[in-house]
Amino acid sequence: MSSEGMGRMRSSHQPNVREYEMATAESVDRAIAIATQAHRGQTDKSGEPYIGHPERVADRLAEDDHDGRVVAWLHDVVEDTDVTADDLAADFDAAIVAAVVALTRVEKDEPDDYYRRVRADPLALRVKFADIADNTDPARVARLDDRTRTRLAGKYDHALEVLRGG
Repeated sequence: MSSEGMGRMRSSHQPNVREYEMATAESVDRAIAIATQAHRGQTDKSGEPYIGHPERVADRLAEDDHDGRVVAWLHDVVEDTDVTADDLAADFDAAIVAAVVALTRVEKDEPDDYYRRVRADPLALRVKFADIADNTDPARVARLDDRTRTRLAGKYDHALEVLRGG
């Protein structure tokens, strides 16, 4: 094949901007569907449907941060549901799955070890900051009892310190 023909062949296989936007939108839609199904029937500490939390976390990220928005929707599914990292690997690329795994706290995790693991993954770190922002939102915190508010304030202050490298 001539070099001209090879050039045409290569360029015909490169996704254009529209295809990329469609693929990223499909990834976000797939993450929404998985999270919605996985968190069905769950409620947060104030009794609200849990799915509102990943939605708000995703909304705190830039509109064009597609990977961040996907991870935001999925950030609690491995930790809080029957969905596994292997399940996610069937639908998402390795960077997405790695960020979700980094954000997944397991019982044996010491808090600081968990926060350092999150800090080591830039995608997970972006989502964790958005997660903490939602969890400490004054309107959301106001619905909690005093004891829970105090406990969570200390937890998130410490988390932010470690996540920022302190």
